[in-house]
Amino acid sequence: MIDIKVPAVGESISEVTLVKWLKQNGDYVDRDEVIAELESEKATFEVNAEKAGALKTLGKEGDTLKIGDVLASIDETAAKPEGKKESGNGKVPPAKSEAPKIQFEKTGAEETAKPASTSDVKATPVAAAIISDKKVDKGSIVPTGANGKIVKHDVLDALSNPGRIPGKPLFGREVRKEKMSNLRKTVSRRLVEAKNTTAMLTTFNEVDMSQVMALRTKYKDKFKEKHGVNLGFMSFFTKAVCYALQEWPAVNAYIDGEELIYHDYCDISIAVSAPKGLVVPVIRNAESLSMADIEKKVVELAGKARDNKLSMEEMQGGTFTITNGGVFGSLMSTPIINIPQSAILGMHKNEKRAVVVSGQVVVRPMMYLAVSYDHRIIDGRESVSFLVKIKELLENPDQLLFGKDPVKALLEL
Repeated sequence: MIDIKVPAVGESISEVTLVKWLKQNGDYVDRDEVIAELESEKATFEVNAEKAGALKTLGKEGDTLKIGDVLASIDETAAKPEGKKESGNGKVPPAKSEAPKIQFEKTGAEETAKPASTSDVKATPVAAAIISDKKVDKGSIVPTGANGKIVKHDVLDALSNPGRIPGKPLFGREVRKEKMSNLRKTVSRRLVEAKNTTAMLTTFNEVDMSQVMALRTKYKDKFKEKHGVNLGFMSFFTKAVCYALQEWPAVNAYIDGEELIYHDYCDISIAVSAPKGLVVPVIRNAESLSMADIEKKVVELAGKARDNKLSMEEMQGGTFTITNGGVFGSLMSTPIINIPQSAILGMHKNEKRAVVVSGQVVVRPMMYLAVSYDHRIIDGRESVSFLVKIKELLENPDQLLFGKDPVKALLEL
């Protein structure tokens, strides 16, 4: 009998949560087959069988376990059931599909479940006539007739209770409780710590995205054909941020006790809402990466976040954070600093608005930008100039090649 213990996953982590058993008590498992999924305060990881044999589970899903606790045991003497094939690592090869659409500050994953179509919902002649006359959305009607058919009473009930969620009882007051995950606890603690320990301020600006959007439209097909990834906003913003950080190094620094730690490199954290909570994977040395390299790294990290496969190393460090609330429709917000970093850039919804250009009112795709910063290390002049630099680079993306105007670069001005 071999004991499977909770492995050490980091110096500061002393306990984990048993999220899910992938194999059940009494199952025969092969060596290296995945048997359980655990969650620490920073990441989700899998536990493999060290030997082949019959599995005896000891913990229950939702239990909090200490590092070194016995999670399960394996009886090596158990006979292998007939017909059971070798499963390798226990993972089913994923079906071939297109690369996932990456949406930051979302789950990073595409929804697979689609709402049921209402076009094939049947209704009685009288109910159908009322639906047509009153233009009632079938999705708002709870059918009570035989075989799921909508009857007259169902339509009248929907009309008398506008805004009612189908299937929800009227005047319901149900509540439910869920145990807070380790990841959510950590997010909560760090956000409160950031508010309480930093002198946080936010400065705003807006950027005309016309040039960036024109470049994407012109080159997106060739870019994908050559590099195998889509040309998104993140590579433009990451490049612009790297140039601005190198011009204003205080924004890329943080306080350590009574010392200021400056970084000559740009490790850019990207905030992603994964299925189990907010995670912030890091693009290392982003200042040295090409646009294609950045986009590939974004797809890789967001895909791992979607599947809860990010490692501790991929989420540690980072000198500056970019977060995008625009995918949710946010027009403006004040992002919270990702401590111990000193600043964070918030992207928002790209929306057409009337603006004045050369004395004329024109319609342009505009985006509000926000930089929250720690005023203990970053002064107002630095934070505002940093954001203006990002605005300048995005409105003139040809400057992303040199970090400044090409003519000035040529003339060494």
